[in-house]
Amino acid sequence: MADISVLKFARSLGSNTASGIARKVGVKWPPPPTISLRNLVLIGSRVIKHVFVLMLENRSFDHMLGFSGITGTDAVSGQPTQINGLNGTESNSFDGQTYGVQKPADYAIPADPGHEFLDVLEQLCGTRFYPFGGVYPKVVNSGFVASWMAASVQSNPGEIMKCYSPNQLPVLNKLASEFVVCDNWYASLPGPTWPNRFFAHAASSGGLDHSPSAAEIALWETVDGFSFPNGTIFDRMNRNHIKWRLYAGDDFPVVAGLKGIHLTDIDPYSKFLRDVARSDYAISYTFIEPSYGHFLSDYKCGTSQHPLDDVTRGDALMKSTYEAIRNSPVWNTSLLIITWDEHGGFYDHVTPPRAVAPGDTAPGSEHNQNGFTFEQYGPRVPAVIISPLIPRNQIDHRVYDHSSIPATLEACFGLNSMTQRDANANNLTRLLLLSNPRSDAPVMLPPPAQSGVTGCPPFSSSHAAAMEQALRAPPPVSRPQDSIDEGNLPGFLHSVLRCDLALSPPEQKATIMARFNAIKTRADASQYMEEVRVKVQAPRSYPSHQSDSFRVSG
Repeated sequence: MADISVLKFARSLGSNTASGIARKVGVKWPPPPTISLRNLVLIGSRVIKHVFVLMLENRSFDHMLGFSGITGTDAVSGQPTQINGLNGTESNSFDGQTYGVQKPADYAIPADPGHEFLDVLEQLCGTRFYPFGGVYPKVVNSGFVASWMAASVQSNPGEIMKCYSPNQLPVLNKLASEFVVCDNWYASLPGPTWPNRFFAHAASSGGLDHSPSAAEIALWETVDGFSFPNGTIFDRMNRNHIKWRLYAGDDFPVVAGLKGIHLTDIDPYSKFLRDVARSDYAISYTFIEPSYGHFLSDYKCGTSQHPLDDVTRGDALMKSTYEAIRNSPVWNTSLLIITWDEHGGFYDHVTPPRAVAPGDTAPGSEHNQNGFTFEQYGPRVPAVIISPLIPRNQIDHRVYDHSSIPATLEACFGLNSMTQRDANANNLTRLLLLSNPRSDAPVMLPPPAQSGVTGCPPFSSSHAAAMEQALRAPPPVSRPQDSIDEGNLPGFLHSVLRCDLALSPPEQKATIMARFNAIKTRADASQYMEEVRVKVQAPRSYPSHQSDSFRVSG
């Protein structure tokens, strides 16, 4: 991105703020026009000592914020603007009928929309044919209803076009209007959860363009987890002695499947709430995964905002996370990124643009099932960027994807890029424009809406530990004799397998792999998961960090 002169920057932002930044970096005010905005905002990236990421799942931008009506200040020009949301006339056609966007959406969706590679191809392009190793077809966003009806046993074609009203998601809407909402943040590829989450950790999915099968996962363990040609952001931080930590809402997070991640690197989310309140929280990068609930049945009782679960539980997780950081000693030097891994099959009206391929794999490589070239973004997902160094009520129309997360970490902590994707991605340090932390950021957020959905223990910061314990009871299993090779289930089983291997002597690996390879049904998977869960609880039963030296990676 071309540099913008300080004088132009001052006109867009206001001279008082710009002059304050100039004073901090030792630049005379007004400066010569040769001094760039890039040099001025270096002060923001240097002040940031703690980056937090909370990644939820499976919701599109329009589905969550399309009807929010948020207006604010353009993060680049400083002019009044509004989010690129819905005007109410957007629609899809199916079987001779037209189905328009509508509100409100159901708090829990009756079925899980399709979001595998071919599902998204149909949603975006109206076709399920992709030329192996070829150019992604023309995107017209025309097939969301058709895909929904093909993947669902429901009778309402318009369900997939439903979007939330602002009062249904008060926490998300408050954060989006108080800080920065990014309305051009895209899934890193037009596909499912696992490869999209990998982009947040490695600016690549290692060629993976689909949800892996159990057989594929067994092969991953020949190299001790899923690996990337250029490693992960955690590997980079280790080499540079930068401290990081992982927190998860349940025992088997996605990140546990990565090579180099050990069970002892992952703490329960309830401990995050206590740890971040400490005066010596010395962790530079904190990645938080939600709870996925009962993923062997209906995903209910989690906080991930999976479509089958109550969406307000994810709103509660955002509130808990923000308030913990906002009221902590690290708030003034913090940056919190909240985003969603992929769109989950829900309608979005914006055409995702072409993307820069990571360049670390080729079509047809080890994990590449569809021959995808990674030169196309997936649909938009919500993203809210939070820091006391960000001016209030900004809207950022620049293009981002999940590779902007490692790109931001690289900018903040002086790391080299891993792939061509993060090397070319916009990072978030340009948003850190205030010379002094804001004092008007809300200390508390509004409570989540009352959904009326029952059957799960409540979630809040005060109930986090109790909910984690409740989820450790043997979960219900739907369709117990069905195959395990469905959607995200093999990926979750990979996390279970990784924990089992980590907690067992090396000489037991062959026996464990044989046990894993014998799992064929969902009932088998449930039995294995409970066996491993018992093992997991012992090393995770240690008390909260009490000493001055944290157990960290790096």
